[in-house]
Amino acid sequence: MDSRIESRIGVRADAETIWNLIADLPGWDRWNPHETDVAGAIGYGGEIRLTERLPDLPERAVTGRVGDWQPMAQLIWTEKRGWLFNVVRYFEIEELAPGSCIVSNGIIFSGLRGEMFHDRHRKTIRAAYGEISERLRKLAEG
Repeated sequence: MDSRIESRIGVRADAETIWNLIADLPGWDRWNPHETDVAGAIGYGGEIRLTERLPDLPERAVTGRVGDWQPMAQLIWTEKRGWLFNVVRYFEIEELAPGSCIVSNGIIFSGLRGEMFHDRHRKTIRAAYGEISERLRKLAEG
């Protein structure tokens, strides 16, 4: 069974503006306090490397593979945390009208250990992803 944590936020900016912030991997430090030092390449099979800093959890180096991406719409990457724990991390942009979008920022845990990790740290992760969404919104809106 999969477990998901997602933050959704309305953003008064166009999809291109939001996508440009997400696609600028080294620039994530401007709006993402929990996934920093981001490097890599957005493209099918591209590698994304970052440092994950979630409150009350140890800092962790993350390496993921881009599973899917569509400019101005989504970025999805996966990471394996052993044979019992998989993670899918994503950003999705849905343009409702010109200059008005919903941005989703989330994570899907699968595997027995993934569900256990999710259950134990749900509040911490939800709060961190909410902060990521809010900071992205503020920067996109100027």
